[in-house]
Amino acid sequence: SSITTIREKVEDPERMLHQLLVDMEEEQCRVRRSVAEAIADEIQLGKQVAKARAESETWLERATSAMQRGDEANAQAALSQKLACDSRAAGLDQEYGKQKEQTAKLHRAVRDLEDKIRQAKQKRTLLLARLTRSESARRIDSALSRCSADSAFASFERLEERVDRSEALTQAHDRLADRDPDAEELARKFEEQQRKDQLQVELAELKRRVQQ
Repeated sequence: SSITTIREKVEDPERMLHQLLVDMEEEQCRVRRSVAEAIADEIQLGKQVAKARAESETWLERATSAMQRGDEANAQAALSQKLACDSRAAGLDQEYGKQKEQTAKLHRAVRDLEDKIRQAKQKRTLLLARLTRSESARRIDSALSRCSADSAFASFERLEERVDRSEALTQAHDRLADRDPDAEELARKFEEQQRKDQLQVELAELKRRVQQ
């Protein structure tokens, strides 16, 4: 069945082009899903960075409040938590930057793929037109080949060649027999004129006798 499907696609280029575009669009959907997941990861990392920084600000406020109360121990503990939040925020921010770069690349790839699909759709009409013209030329060539080989046109040409050959052979035999068709025709005309002249002489003689 797979061989039959392949054969049908090859014998039907329009169907094959349509299937290729369908495959491209399906690939585009898969890529877009992957990019959407990457963007979702980027958004989550961004939120985590913002949360870590917010927690750092909260611990800084707590340390400041404790120091204002003269509670140095709690102020120091709060600053320690702030540093931990800063460290976590820095690590997350680094991963967030990498994720943004990767997402940007994937996004550009999606746009490139969309451009290619759009161009392929535009080229499909042109390709089908070129294919139609090529098929028409092939059919015309095939028809002309049949006309020049096995059709009634060829038989007519061969018969015409045979008639020409037969006439040429007749003229050749006449030359071999020293017969000149033009000279024979001229002699026949002279003989005919002589008979007419003789007839006029006989007719005049007959009239003269009758009158006497």
